[in-house]
Amino acid sequence: MVELQSIQELISLKGRRSLITGAASGIGKATALRFGEAGSDLELVDINLEGLKTVASEIKSRYGVEVGIHRVDLSKKSEIDKLWEDLSGREPDILVNIAGIYVFKDFLELNEDFLEKIMSVNLYSVLWMCQHMIRRRLERGGVIINVGSIESILPFARNLVHYDVSKIGVLGLTRALAREYGGKGFRVNIVIPGGIETEGVKKLKKEALMKLRTDIIKTGMDFKRRLPMSRMGKPDEVARVILFLASDLASYVNGTAIPVDGGFLSS
Repeated sequence: MVELQSIQELISLKGRRSLITGAASGIGKATALRFGEAGSDLELVDINLEGLKTVASEIKSRYGVEVGIHRVDLSKKSEIDKLWEDLSGREPDILVNIAGIYVFKDFLELNEDFLEKIMSVNLYSVLWMCQHMIRRRLERGGVIINVGSIESILPFARNLVHYDVSKIGVLGLTRALAREYGGKGFRVNIVIPGGIETEGVKKLKKEALMKLRTDIIKTGMDFKRRLPMSRMGKPDEVARVILFLASDLASYVNGTAIPVDGGFLSS
């Protein structure tokens, strides 16, 4: 009779190191906290150094795991390359790409500089991070989890064409890497959040009300009316799914896209 691993053993990340981008706030912060609780040592990346320090301090005091912090501008490949040089000897077992830019702009007003910035952070940085991860662990395998958006599957809000294009690229990248490197011991999956009440979303709501941005206010109201669960999600509700994908509970899950959207895509 084969002895089954316990749930505690399957969900545990003890003895593993995880690199999480966008870890200073929102879904990234929630994921860092859950991974720390699961016993993973952490390498946290964000452009917001003070936010990283706060998150790292909270994780260390709660869970006692090792936490490294790295201020990185992910729009610059040179800084991504430097990050991985600094990680030499302590490369992660798990990579979680969460960092992204969510900015409204009319399609007809897009210019090259703006689009390059969006693509560099939302798509190209994910590609370069995945390349480093796979190159460093080609003989050992590992876990990669990318974070997309429901907007890339079903565009809903106006003035997000640039964002939608960048995030559908992440979906394509995820599936291609899962196909090419699954046989090398890599599991590559993507989480598709939608309607999550992050700090950025709260700030956007406040600005829309203060500046009477009726277009954004209407989009928000229409979005919520369409949500089957009739409420916004919490960053931790996305983090729990990311933790599942990182753990041995998902040992046979590869190349999949999991919506965490309160049912929006099904409505």
